[in-house]
Amino acid sequence: MITALTRRHTLAALATAAATTALPGLGRAQAPRQVLEMTMGDADAPVTLVEYAMFTCPHCADFNAEVFPRIKENYIDTGKARLVFREVYFNAPSLWAAVIARCAPADRYFGVVDLLFSTQAGWLNSQDGPTIMKNLYGIGRQAGLTDAEMDACRQDQTFAEALVAAYQKNQVADGIDATPTFVINGEKVPNSSYEEIAAKLDAAYAAAKP
Repeated sequence: MITALTRRHTLAALATAAATTALPGLGRAQAPRQVLEMTMGDADAPVTLVEYAMFTCPHCADFNAEVFPRIKENYIDTGKARLVFREVYFNAPSLWAAVIARCAPADRYFGVVDLLFSTQAGWLNSQDGPTIMKNLYGIGRQAGLTDAEMDACRQDQTFAEALVAAYQKNQVADGIDATPTFVINGEKVPNSSYEEIAAKLDAAYAAAKP
């Protein structure tokens, strides 16, 4: 089993990423960025679906392609459920991908998520950190980010540490040891078919209605 990133591992991971374009060492941002919950759907929806996913996880990519579109259509777009998407960092490339995704404006975040999952086999085609980061820059450019914007995000050590701290807090609170894992109105649900997750969402929706 791959060990989750610690803060010490975070520094090593980001240092490897920094070497990709031969920029100076990691820096501290002038104004610390906040780690926002990335959400989709009506904030007042009676059901909250928390998805824990890792950008390097093939099962997560499969879920995003095959199951999530139906959940979005039938539950999120109809106002029955709200999605809270939480990144998991069981390895360094998953953190690097999250840094690039969060470098985009919030309204483009889920578009980058889709790109990361749909092209996962392409950008994750190497064991070499600088090559992976170069590939991730290609994803960022597709999302309209400039190299200068991604350089600044990649070098923001404070934000990377905050991402890992938030991930570790949520991981412990919800007992996350595999991806994808879901929490539906407080109930932990492992990776499942659309029908199984839909049944859980329907039950939570019925229970939440007056």
